[in-house]
Amino acid sequence: MERGDFTDLPGLGKPLEDLGPAEQGHDPDWWLKRLVEREKITVLPPALQLRRDDAALDDHLDRLGGEAEVRRELTEFNDRVRRVLYSTHGGPPVTTPPRDVEEEVRRWRARREERRARRTAALAAREPEAPPPSRRGRWWPFGRTGAAGPSDG
Repeated sequence: MERGDFTDLPGLGKPLEDLGPAEQGHDPDWWLKRLVEREKITVLPPALQLRRDDAALDDHLDRLGGEAEVRRELTEFNDRVRRVLYSTHGGPPVTTPPRDVEEEVRRWRARREERRARRTAALAAREPEAPPPSRRGRWWPFGRTGAAGPSDG
């Protein structure tokens, strides 16, 4: 302080941002509100979050690699639906039904086969690439390495 290191700081003598006017008092959750705003976090009631998750579930399942993973995700989704359905929290009603695991696995297999067929058709429709030019001579460009065999002369 004596050296004057803090004399020319910006905002000197001005109120701190985001704390609000003094007559409103200090908000103890100011940091949480700032975090939600900065990170663009949306907090939805559980029933609405389930609707959002249900709408995106097929795309999420399509990114999974195996049937066991699909079954696990569907089981977890159904557990969440039941938990929210039987919870005592207020909010909008739960309109999202649990999904039939076996039916969803059949649909997942069908979508996977359809993607494979489209990929195969797209590869077949592409023009075949020219083969690489053949190289004459030995495959090792640095000469003989001491292995026994016929010499190129």
